[in-house]
Amino acid sequence: MFDKTYRQRLEADLAQWEADGVIAPAAAASIRHALPPLSPGINIAMVVAIVGGLLIAAAFLAFIAAHWTEVARLVRFAILIAGMTVAGGLGAWFAARQRTVLADLCAGVGAIIFGAGIALVGQMYHLGEDFAGGMLLWSIGAFATALLTGSRGALAVGLVAASVWTCMRVYDAPDVLHLPFLIVWLFAAALAFAWHSRVAAHLVAIAVLPWWVATSLRFEFDGAQPSFVLANGAALLFGAGLAIAAAPSPRALRLGSVLSVYGAFSLAVAAFLEVTTVDDLVRFRDGSGAGQPLWAIACGIAGVILALASAAITRRAGELLAAAAIALVLLAAPVWPASMAGESWLAYAALLSAMLCLVVSGMLDDVRPRIVAGWLGIAGVIAGITWAVKGSLLRRSAFLGAAGVAAVAFATALNRMLPRAAR
Repeated sequence: MFDKTYRQRLEADLAQWEADGVIAPAAAASIRHALPPLSPGINIAMVVAIVGGLLIAAAFLAFIAAHWTEVARLVRFAILIAGMTVAGGLGAWFAARQRTVLADLCAGVGAIIFGAGIALVGQMYHLGEDFAGGMLLWSIGAFATALLTGSRGALAVGLVAASVWTCMRVYDAPDVLHLPFLIVWLFAAALAFAWHSRVAAHLVAIAVLPWWVATSLRFEFDGAQPSFVLANGAALLFGAGLAIAAAPSPRALRLGSVLSVYGAFSLAVAAFLEVTTVDDLVRFRDGSGAGQPLWAIACGIAGVILALASAAITRRAGELLAAAAIALVLLAAPVWPASMAGESWLAYAALLSAMLCLVVSGMLDDVRPRIVAGWLGIAGVIAGITWAVKGSLLRRSAFLGAAGVAAVAFATALNRMLPRAAR
């Protein structure tokens, strides 16, 4: 929840509680006094200033690019150094005046100029054509900037460069699992943890997805379905996020909560892809089977174990259901008879049950993104079952009807089991 929105709601609640006599005015004043001051945030003038600064920077770069061939090499190099120096100096000036957003922007611009400098220096002096290596160097420089300045923008630049680097390495060597990216990602995750920043946590969570997608889409797995490999990655991200959030630390809670949200949405997408890709709505390869590499299976199992450990620590029923959702999505892979012409009703039932568990889990833990992910997963799985190419539409309608009756019966039993206040 954003601090400003939370403060507005808290202020309204305090006023209402004072009016109702629930708390004394002195207690309300004490609560207000204990709250830290709000950060200045971004106002309209700052947004316009940021856009103006970006336009001026773009105009400068376009002017330099238009006359690039007419400029001597040493002058070109001096221009690049000057650009990074000016960006860093402006960032320091803004930071000294508590203009943190503008200081962060300057650090990010400096990291971008550094990347442009790598490319242009390589082009000027005809260095080796290892584009992926250049992206890695860019990423290292951006991470160094982020470490020294605390810039979220520089962290974003570093993660983007690292994602391009790993995707290129996966393309160049598809038969080798590109594990060095995980070292870079763990460093970024450590920064997000140390900063206690929700923005950094979101950046870190997003950055792991391209690596896993690129790894899953490699065609060298013998009979492997990319959707099943993606499901194992989503399971690990979801379970690890829950386990991190269960640690007794506000920093861990913030980072783990964000990771678990992305894991929940990834799990819903993986469930949808399992239906649509295995039933040939989308073809990744001919004769694809349900095989999975052992390392991916281990990641999925680890995700289930971490989710169960989190449930044991927090003693929340919702996290136990989250572990069940992960396990059911993973269970769909081995029970799917991809090599046969028929349909796997057990896999359909497992995926529907998994998404239902995800919705109920979010409701019990009061985590709205998890609820949204579950509903999206239910809609995607139902759509995939209904419009899949193989099989009889009449049988599918009978299956969906039976699943609906089972869901209503489960709801009735659940309504009687839960206390009246929790219904």
